[in-house]
Amino acid sequence: MMPALFVRNERLRLAMLPDQVLTTLPTEQRLALSYAPAASQGRLAALFALDARLASVVRSASEPMLAQIRLAWWRDRLKGLAAAEAPAEPLLQFIAQADVSADALIPLCDGWEMLATADSGTAVSALAGLADGRASAVAALADAEHRQEAQRAGQGWALADLAARLSNPAERNAAIALAAAQDWRRPALPRSLRPIAVLHALARRRHDGRPLLSGGGAIPLAMRVGLLGI
Repeated sequence: MMPALFVRNERLRLAMLPDQVLTTLPTEQRLALSYAPAASQGRLAALFALDARLASVVRSASEPMLAQIRLAWWRDRLKGLAAAEAPAEPLLQFIAQADVSADALIPLCDGWEMLATADSGTAVSALAGLADGRASAVAALADAEHRQEAQRAGQGWALADLAARLSNPAERNAAIALAAAQDWRRPALPRSLRPIAVLHALARRRHDGRPLLSGGGAIPLAMRVGLLGI
């Protein structure tokens, strides 16, 4: 349970983001976003919200082909965001307002499609592909100088997050093994990507299948990295 004062401060820092976006995000992502500068908060929130929506698409589809069809719809709509007509889907409206390019977010569609169509023989490569897709979306929001570090940080967070959320034991163990092989050095990221630094720090501390915010030291760690970057 987060302290009441901390929760109030978090809500104040996230006041500019719509509730329909925030309510879809895991607690650690909302926490991380609260340390984003105003100029980059919307872009990162758009990335996290789309990732959550695509995860829901894959989770709720009764067959892989249905997931592919829905993921293709999202891919096509992202590519069409530059069209003059405003999208009807609220999340797409938010993404358009956040000024995130389709090139930055389409790797999320590709990564979730890999997982949706994986079988027992391709599960490990699909998990790695999804982590790569998430990391590529994070890296696309960084400037050229920090892109490689953003990719590495995004990949570490992505794998630790998957390890904590997958219900299939074999897939969870594969994600844990992939996470254990990551380079967990603290990434050198700009202030605009402070939420990614927070998530990476939480993932570095806990990438064994347990929730990223589990244990007594998670909130102090997130606050320190969020405020100081270290």
